[in-house]
Amino acid sequence: MKKILILIAFAMTVGTVAAQEVSSRAKAMRMMTYAKPEYMVKDIKVLADTMIVYSLADYVIYPVGKWENIEQYITSTQLQWYRESGYKDFYDSMTVSVNTLRRLDDSYLDMYRSITTGRVEMVAGKLTDPEVVLENGLHAGSTKDDVFKVIFKRFPKSYVADIKVLKVISGAGEVGQIYTFSGNKLRHIGIISKYKYY
Repeated sequence: MKKILILIAFAMTVGTVAAQEVSSRAKAMRMMTYAKPEYMVKDIKVLADTMIVYSLADYVIYPVGKWENIEQYITSTQLQWYRESGYKDFYDSMTVSVNTLRRLDDSYLDMYRSITTGRVEMVAGKLTDPEVVLENGLHAGSTKDDVFKVIFKRFPKSYVADIKVLKVISGAGEVGQIYTFSGNKLRHIGIISKYKYY
């Protein structure tokens, strides 16, 4: 009798896990139908409390806009940045010249001017200052609905209620933003990159 009960419990556990996986994929496929065309969303994955959106849009690659030099970006924000220049090792152990722009709350952006594209490229960043606004209008303190409305025309609120992290990644997986929520508010924005620089 014990063996039968153990087998039934095991079957129920496996069945529940499989049902949750199907449910996550079904959510992802439905969210795909709501994606805005300008974000060119190619895939969505939902893993527990994290949603990953793969996009081909320029917003992902250039989250603070397209600039020919760092001074243009600094001037456009009309914010007080503390600038550090130096060399850092990244990804494939190349040493590159990087400018770090910091705010008083320790928000920062690491960026460099690419000799390949002729534009300012992002290396890394973490933004907690609500005055620093991305090109798509998002900033720390935005509501969860505002963040999802940037990418989706509409969406079932129940699909995003449990989402604590939204990752928007470029099609090649080289760059992206990580939006981390605390309750219904955007706590901070992370900028990640795996570019092979220069």
